[in-house]
Amino acid sequence: MKYGTITTSFLLVSALAVVLQVFFFSPISPDPLELPPEPSSHLFIPNNHLQGVIKLGEGILNKPEGLSVDQKGMLYTATRDGWIKRLHTNGTWESWKMIHNRDTLLGLTVTRASDVIVCDTEEGLIKVSEDGVVTTLATHMNGENIKFADDVVEAGDGSLYFSVASTKFGLHNWHLDMLEAKPHGQLLKYDPITMETSLVLDELWFANGVAISSDQEFLVVCETWKFRCLKYWLKEQIRGKVDIFIDNLPGSPDNINLAPDGSFWIAILQLTSSRMKFVHSSKAIKHLLATFPKLYDQVNAVDKSAMALNVGRDGKIIKRLDDPNGEVMSFVTSVLECDGNLYFGSLKNNFVGMLPI
Repeated sequence: MKYGTITTSFLLVSALAVVLQVFFFSPISPDPLELPPEPSSHLFIPNNHLQGVIKLGEGILNKPEGLSVDQKGMLYTATRDGWIKRLHTNGTWESWKMIHNRDTLLGLTVTRASDVIVCDTEEGLIKVSEDGVVTTLATHMNGENIKFADDVVEAGDGSLYFSVASTKFGLHNWHLDMLEAKPHGQLLKYDPITMETSLVLDELWFANGVAISSDQEFLVVCETWKFRCLKYWLKEQIRGKVDIFIDNLPGSPDNINLAPDGSFWIAILQLTSSRMKFVHSSKAIKHLLATFPKLYDQVNAVDKSAMALNVGRDGKIIKRLDDPNGEVMSFVTSVLECDGNLYFGSLKNNFVGMLPI
């Protein structure tokens, strides 16, 4: 009887300790996250198109997240080992410039002046000139360090618009931002003439990819946790007006790139699985997963499939490409169209996928 009482007391104390750990020492204060309704259009039927990609740079590239191309047709990507690598038009890869040895480089773009601008989640915006000189650009705004710079695009006037995914959580605990389900993201603007950074949009739901329309009339920024993209108007008459570009996507939008025909390619992450619906059904579950990261790994399905959408400038879906089981491509983060081919970046695969259109 005595040992039974001791055992019961031990179990109660242990349970109380877990509850205290989960609710009082949790790194998040979560809200519910509304998932999009089940799609009904035939365009949302999964297919196997992405299983036909050609693997470029396999064994050379370490999880290339973002993609960009210069005016000569050379493809650039930033990898997890701190390199900017590029694919020459003759098919050879070059380890072009090592920025550092940290896993903090994300989206990038090549400007009309042939500078490479890359987002660093610790340092903000970094410029690499054509001859390889590295310069830090936007590192602070209003006295605060810029953290978690995610994607960047150059406007016609030379301004750089870039997203900050979260002002609360960093790259290596990005899932906490998703579990908390609050708008910590921003869209910022860097003026290369004044060298000042200003706030364009605040309270975005994990601000991610950014792209500008071919006529420079509007900018599109992806809100990953809202399953939508916003349209921010740049043209003078309605500058600053914000509309929804597309919503109720069949997954969470990551990077977005302008296509040659004026449409957009959006990389889609799988965050609408039955597992994630279960996660978002309870604040207690969110606290538990945030406190014990290994439990979150058991429900995370973001690297189990791949999807890309082609969307017209009117926000309507044109086509969908999938690897539904992640057999060849998974965790696709960037889609770029160039010279009749699609190129796919990923935070899981160690290659850039290429699919002839």
